[in-house]
Amino acid sequence: MGSGRPAAWHRGALVAALMLAAFTFNTVENLPVGLLSLIAADLRVSLAAAGLLVTGYGLTVAVASLPVAHLTRSVPRRYLLAGLLALLAAASWVPALGSVSYGVLLAARTATALAQALFWAVTGPVAVGLFPPERRGRVVGLLSVGGSLATVLGVPAGTWLGGHRGWPAPFAVLGCLALVSLAVVAFLLPTSRPEESHAAYGAAPDLRRFLTVLATTALSVTGAFTGFTYVVAFLRDVSGFGVGAVSGVLFAFGVAGLAGVSLAGPLLDRFPRATLSVPVAAQAAALLGLYAGGSGRAAAVALLMLLGASVGPVFMATQSQVLRVAPGRTETALAANSAAFNVGVAAGALLGGGLLSVAGVRGTFLAGGLLTAAALPLLVRPEPRAAACAADGPGRGSTADRR
Repeated sequence: MGSGRPAAWHRGALVAALMLAAFTFNTVENLPVGLLSLIAADLRVSLAAAGLLVTGYGLTVAVASLPVAHLTRSVPRRYLLAGLLALLAAASWVPALGSVSYGVLLAARTATALAQALFWAVTGPVAVGLFPPERRGRVVGLLSVGGSLATVLGVPAGTWLGGHRGWPAPFAVLGCLALVSLAVVAFLLPTSRPEESHAAYGAAPDLRRFLTVLATTALSVTGAFTGFTYVVAFLRDVSGFGVGAVSGVLFAFGVAGLAGVSLAGPLLDRFPRATLSVPVAAQAAALLGLYAGGSGRAAAVALLMLLGASVGPVFMATQSQVLRVAPGRTETALAANSAAFNVGVAAGALLGGGLLSVAGVRGTFLAGGLLTAAALPLLVRPEPRAAACAADGPGRGSTADRR
């Protein structure tokens, strides 16, 4: 296939395939959380060792994102994405091969993490490059919906299937989903050099704004996971929910997250700054509200849903902003943002763990809210006139998006 823009149905199929791939990657990443006891018992390892399958995954993504994006910056995206999806499928099928050792499973998880580190760096520019520049935000929003469905549907369904058919079963299913995405990408994505796409570079390059977005990602994600890592203990010890009710509350959190990205996605192009600053403010309010009033069950549910509705849009909006203001190649800039996200996850979990013995589980939400609020002054700082015009979006003074 040539290097021109694909037909409309090709583009629709490709975005759907990339949404499916985002769903699959995010489900594979987080699925062991619901299967830790089963995996630990089957592999005869401790729960802490099984937990490394999750924490090690995130750390690998954080460390590898920038180097692998740099090393593969000139590889045609059709071949690169096909290879990443093939690796995802193969690594997901490893648990289904029979008696698998802990070391083999850890190696498969590391390989998948490396693929995911690169996937999130390149999939945004690939998807956005299929459409006119003024539709960047909406396309990023669709990819975020695919990723958010992992929390609402993928992990709960995989946990259920693993409990009934053995923990390797959901990984085998996810490997098949990766194969579907691979087939669509391999047949429909044009073969072109990545730098030929308008999405290869920021629409309105701005180094200061880019650094602000990275700082916002790091602060907001660290803040969110300082508290949310220990949300089960909070709901049990502070809000007084029973074990059975906690699952329902977390499902409500996931549904709110899906609703948040679905509603915010179409607004990213028109209101790029507001779609970042408003969710950050809402996240800070939710975390601080849980600290202050989370002892009431109704308030805890409402505030946790507000948290869910803001966390997803924050990262989605930072990805969209990076595509706009990246000072160089967008895949490198997106890799930096992904690294900041995963560093924030790890830092938040560590900070929250350290605070548990000092301030209790409520204190983790206070600290998380304050960290998130620290990003707000960065977002409201006035910008130079040219940069502000570019950030206003299509139809409101920007010429970059109407090329």
